[in-house]
Amino acid sequence: MLRQAYGLKDKPGWSLAKARQTIQSEAEPDKKIHPILYRPFDVRYVFYHEAVIERPRPEVMHHMLAGENIALITHKREELDVAWAHALVTNLITEHGVISSKTTNYHFPLYLHQDGTKRELRPERKVNLADWLLPKLRAAYGFRPSPEQVLAYIYAVLYSPTYRQKYSQELRIDFPRVPLTADAGLFRQMADLGQRLIGLHLLDSSELDPPVAKYEGTGNDKVEQIKYDETEQRLSINADNYFEPISPAMWNYQIGGYQVLAKYLKDRKGRRLDDPVRCIRIATTIARTIDLQTQIDALYPLAESNVLPHERR
Repeated sequence: MLRQAYGLKDKPGWSLAKARQTIQSEAEPDKKIHPILYRPFDVRYVFYHEAVIERPRPEVMHHMLAGENIALITHKREELDVAWAHALVTNLITEHGVISSKTTNYHFPLYLHQDGTKRELRPERKVNLADWLLPKLRAAYGFRPSPEQVLAYIYAVLYSPTYRQKYSQELRIDFPRVPLTADAGLFRQMADLGQRLIGLHLLDSSELDPPVAKYEGTGNDKVEQIKYDETEQRLSINADNYFEPISPAMWNYQIGGYQVLAKYLKDRKGRRLDDPVRCIRIATTIARTIDLQTQIDALYPLAESNVLPHERR
């Protein structure tokens, strides 16, 4: 029945019968079901098991499952037909094409947990930063930044429009490189803005209230035809249901290779939209992100004008 419903075919190294047998042997299969970030702000659920997932990357993803964590998602090489906007944070495991379906997505956890398969009595974790970085920042700033502050500073830089434009060519061919300011006060300011961005992008921020848009209409809530009217600033999902106001900047906003609102709704086309409140929160996140990017961009040139010497290791 599964074979017919999903068009499953056996292939070298995998068969449906063997996968079914492996799963049936699991003592607690429910514990293999986890939320996964599928696309920007689009959380699904997955049966996370190597019997049914090709390339599950447990060497990376177990760090997200072993305990509380956060990760930066970015790219090493970029598609040529879109502007660079390929940075996102998550506290979940991720699908391969989470910020682009055209190039490899890289998932960098902030903390590395011991392998849960070893069943340690007291699992430990270590920060996933170069050993020299925190001591160097402490010497420069007079205080030791937390790993979360370092991530937040990096995230703020990656959301600077000036940074993205200035290094557009370099960002297409390698991992992002981030200039570290030598100014302690500026580091704190950038990190504070980055932390606000992170809260928004996890959809876990007090700044999501009040929302910037409303869901209106008396239709059946089915996503039938996604249409944006710039004059009315109205985003319709059918003839009767719509979100407004949605500014052109919000509608066109991209993360990675995806136009965020369009992608979220497109992936629900033909179905009832059972989470309009989440769509409103996504729209609000985009609006607040645009505002924060303006604030970050006012600081970024100062950060780049006075940087710490590059550490060569």
